[in-house]
Amino acid sequence: MKRMKRIKRIKCMECVKSMKSMKSMKQKKCMMRMMRMMRMMQINKITPSFTLRPATRLPLIVLIRPVILFCFLTVALVATAFGGESGSDSGSIHATDSGSGLAIGFETESGSGTISNPNPNPGQLSGDPWPLVLEQGSGTLTAVYVPAEGFAYQDDDGHLTGVTVELMRAFAVFVSERHEVELTLAFVREENWRTFYRNIVDADDGVIGMGNVTITEKRRKELAFSPPYMTNIASLITHRDAPELTRLQDLGTVLAGRTALAFEGTLHEERLRALTDRYYPDAPFRMSGSNDEIIELANSGDRYFAYIDLYNYWRAVDGGAPLQRHEAADESAEQFGYIMPLSTSWVPVLKEFFEAGGGLTSDSRYRAIMKEHLGARLAEILLDAHTSTDY
Repeated sequence: MKRMKRIKRIKCMECVKSMKSMKSMKQKKCMMRMMRMMRMMQINKITPSFTLRPATRLPLIVLIRPVILFCFLTVALVATAFGGESGSDSGSIHATDSGSGLAIGFETESGSGTISNPNPNPGQLSGDPWPLVLEQGSGTLTAVYVPAEGFAYQDDDGHLTGVTVELMRAFAVFVSERHEVELTLAFVREENWRTFYRNIVDADDGVIGMGNVTITEKRRKELAFSPPYMTNIASLITHRDAPELTRLQDLGTVLAGRTALAFEGTLHEERLRALTDRYYPDAPFRMSGSNDEIIELANSGDRYFAYIDLYNYWRAVDGGAPLQRHEAADESAEQFGYIMPLSTSWVPVLKEFFEAGGGLTSDSRYRAIMKEHLGARLAEILLDAHTSTDY
């Protein structure tokens, strides 16, 4: 009996020492519960399921108690490892995530779900290479999009749609008819444009991005582009109370005292800096992280001027925003394309899709998609700009 008490004291001391070394409250609580249970375990309350002589009862208990202690310790450690106080971070990439993870939230024609990322590097997007899709007769193309009204958005029923989304669905139909393969589109949402861009640069084959990315020679060094699906018009905007700018050389006088508002890291920032360097070198600058923020600040009063895409301006004004477009500063030389990592194998079949039937952008279905999602008037302006641009 004395030996048992001594063993019990040693075990309890070990538990107290272990508990002092624990930083997590959850670990400490688990250990305290274990110690209370150990104190309640009296020798005369442990009754074997068969009869033993008193002389043999003590060794049996000595054998049982370390097993119980080990079980409690295991449960405590496992609970702490997988459910600490601050919660566990699984790192999943869902519709609004931009970080790394082992799973990707996606939407397909049949609904939404989760698929494992086959790439051993967590967070690196991947899909199926085009040659593998041809060989197998089926495969998946991961389509990453930045939400944009008219281009990639949820309709009233919660379904993903828009110009770039529907063109991708038309592409899936095209490869099914032309190459007799079943192509699944796994749509992945990314809110942050710069994160979206970098994720495509770092992606594996089988990934395509749609974020209204302007095709430039500089970007071609780190990305592969589809043929252009639209010509963009970059518009200089202000609050409607600002005087009208009719000549670029008058920028410094007409818009004097106003702050240049730039979408950081985009061509709009480069365009605005080039304009102010030439015509308004003392203009103060303020950086913005989104088109929505730029529109909101421009709406707030006659304090800013900024470049945004024409469709963003058009939709803002259509929604009642008090904005003014200065057509003298319009630029319509840039074109949007789908983007892919340089390692992609999908460029040839995308080019085939764009060139079929006399060209995608001259097809009646393309024009119908533009008018449905952008409105007839805006669609006509953009279609005219695209037709007049030589590429």
